[in-house]
Amino acid sequence: MVRKSSQQRDLFESERSFRLLVEGVADYALYMLDPTGIITSWNIGGERIKGYSPQEILGQHFSRFYTETDRANGKPARALGIARDQGRYEEEGWRVRKDGTFFWASVVIDPIYEDGTLVGFAKITRDITERRNTQIKLEAMQTQLAESQKFDALGQLTGGVAHDFNNLLMIISGSLHVLKKGDPDDARLRHAISAIETATKRGAALTGQLLTFARRQSVNPQAIHFGDRIEAIREVLHAGVGSAVRLAFEIERAVWPIKADVSEFETALLNLVINARDAMPDGGTVTIGAHNVVLDDPLHSGEYVAITVADTGLGIPSDVVDKIFEPFFTTKPVGKGTGLGLSQVHGFAHQADGTVKVASELGKGTTFTILLPRETGAAARTETPAAAPLRGSGTVLLVEDNPDVALVSTGLLEQLGYNVRRVADAEAALREVETNGIDFVFSDIVMPGKLDGLGLAHRLRQIRPGLPILLATGYSDVAAGVRGDFPILRKPYEIHELSEAISKLPR
Repeated sequence: MVRKSSQQRDLFESERSFRLLVEGVADYALYMLDPTGIITSWNIGGERIKGYSPQEILGQHFSRFYTETDRANGKPARALGIARDQGRYEEEGWRVRKDGTFFWASVVIDPIYEDGTLVGFAKITRDITERRNTQIKLEAMQTQLAESQKFDALGQLTGGVAHDFNNLLMIISGSLHVLKKGDPDDARLRHAISAIETATKRGAALTGQLLTFARRQSVNPQAIHFGDRIEAIREVLHAGVGSAVRLAFEIERAVWPIKADVSEFETALLNLVINARDAMPDGGTVTIGAHNVVLDDPLHSGEYVAITVADTGLGIPSDVVDKIFEPFFTTKPVGKGTGLGLSQVHGFAHQADGTVKVASELGKGTTFTILLPRETGAAARTETPAAAPLRGSGTVLLVEDNPDVALVSTGLLEQLGYNVRRVADAEAALREVETNGIDFVFSDIVMPGKLDGLGLAHRLRQIRPGLPILLATGYSDVAAGVRGDFPILRKPYEIHELSEAISKLPR
């Protein structure tokens, strides 16, 4: 009798300990169901996660935790049936709290048998909403990373092509000045020169778009007040949309300033406006907007300005929307588009430390949103008027490894009246500078050898602090590191641009 009493006491204590354990678990809803799904026990975890006290929930059917759609589809009964027939039921899905809010749940249901008879079910529920949100953010970041890597690879390709193409354009553009010295009465020569000039400018524009996409365009970032800039280019934007399209503006009054290259910014905006116009062959409305936003994103967080260009056009098919920023991709007929407009927008936004997003619905239109960081520094600086071009007053050291480009550059400099000494690399330039007689250095940035043009400029700054230096580039990863230390002339350049750049060199 004593032994039986001791066993009963041990069993009682064991059951009591287990009950206290279950009831005290706060991170899991642990409860029992009878064979029909009626709740027969409840713990503090269930109360914390789902919001019901034991008095409110005991005797109720567990289906109340499911969404209306799941209940209408018979999901609670199927869950118990699977647990009974297969020995366990597991899933993740939406569940409903007492206050009507949703949470993402991890659910396990096990059947409980006694002497081979089903007496109920044990149910475990966890709230894993935070884990799910973290996983979604991680997957989004991985998708963005993969997209970024794809665009970086395309950028390397397009940047390399643009670099070589710019040198060709430089040769063509410079040679035009030689041809212009021919017989002015020869109509065929004048027509040929005009055609070459037009093709050169078109090629330079396309190359610039390639370089912007590749984020290898040398830029001059400065503070931009959106409303003022829109007023400055309003006529250009109206001309871009044409007479069949209405242009509207929804610009927040106190839009923060942004920092970007003004020319690239205007080009990106015009590209979006023209793209919107082409999406509305029967006319419609293009709305340019801007408002302040505060982002809390893994890749972009803080104060930004959202610049939107929305149309009421055809919309973009879902199988196309992921490709629209790729260079040369276009849905327009042959001869109607290069496929570089949106690539330029993409490159501009990312080079300005921002991003671009698109939302589209077939038949209802498309909205592009450029997000650019708020500029918190000084207001936009004003350009000082260019000084009169310097002509024939000194000797320039030309550092250019491409002999054809060097020949053209020499011709332009000599037309401006300068004596030219030409070397092919930075090491030769350093030796030449030691002989003195050099009034300023004009060097390409991308060159073979231990030092590129930027490295040469820094070395010259050390050994000849007062020597004026002008750099030229059509493509350069390192150009972004100049940060205003040295003036940069973009290739291809014309004689007046070269003259203006020289005139601004400190003397």
